[in-house]
Amino acid sequence: MYTSEVANLLGVSASTVQRWVKQLQLPMERNERGHYLFNNEDIDLLKNIQIQIQNGTLLQDITPVKEKKVRKAAVKKDENNVAFERLFAIVTKLEAKIETKADEVATYQLLQHRREIEELQNQVKTLTSQVKRLESELNEITKPALPDKPLVLDQGKVKRKKKNFVSSLFGF
Repeated sequence: MYTSEVANLLGVSASTVQRWVKQLQLPMERNERGHYLFNNEDIDLLKNIQIQIQNGTLLQDITPVKEKKVRKAAVKKDENNVAFERLFAIVTKLEAKIETKADEVATYQLLQHRREIEELQNQVKTLTSQVKRLESELNEITKPALPDKPLVLDQGKVKRKKKNFVSSLFGF
């Protein structure tokens, strides 16, 4: 019988039957779609659980008799367990490879950034030396020029060099 048929037989909802099976971890058989399949023993067990609940026992206090019998689902579970372990091993190896690759990529990126930083530091040093050189050249250019001959003061007057006749005419 399926879950809905058992629920109708017991007078409860299908979700109630599913909750009992899950919370009490009852060893129920399942079909290929994952639906529970109940036999007469399973139905008797569920009737017993229903009676205990009606008498006031809480669901978590119910300890059903768990029979140790080999069921179809248990055999399939063992076959699936081997496949699952194989799959788990493959996934674990892939995760390790991904982690290693991620570490390698991060290391490469760090080295690349380090090279870029060193190049930028060298450019800063070069630019700093060029700025100092240009500042010194600018200071030399803007330095006030001293006259060729020092000015001599003669009784408070400055003696100036005499201009020749042509330059005085044209204002040079």
